Amino acid sequence: MVKIPESTKDSLEYRLAARARERWPALGRVTVRFRAGFAYVDGVLPDGEILKLCRLRYVGYANQWRFAIYRASHDD
Repeated sequence: MVKIPESTKDSLEYRLAARARERWPALGRVTVRFRAGFAYVDGVLPDGEILKLCRLRYVGYANQWRFAIYRASHDD
């Protein structure tokens, strides 16, 4: 598994936060957790409720990721 560089983690968090402000102003903020070669993206509503959004797989480049949507019906 490819390790995600710190600069790529910072870049991803910045880009996701900017996109969320632009497209989803009702969303309080976006949080990202990193584990191995994955980034788990959550949305946080103003009341503190956390919505699991997606998982991104790092493929070796800061601007290329594989995407998997979170399915609440299956909790995966």
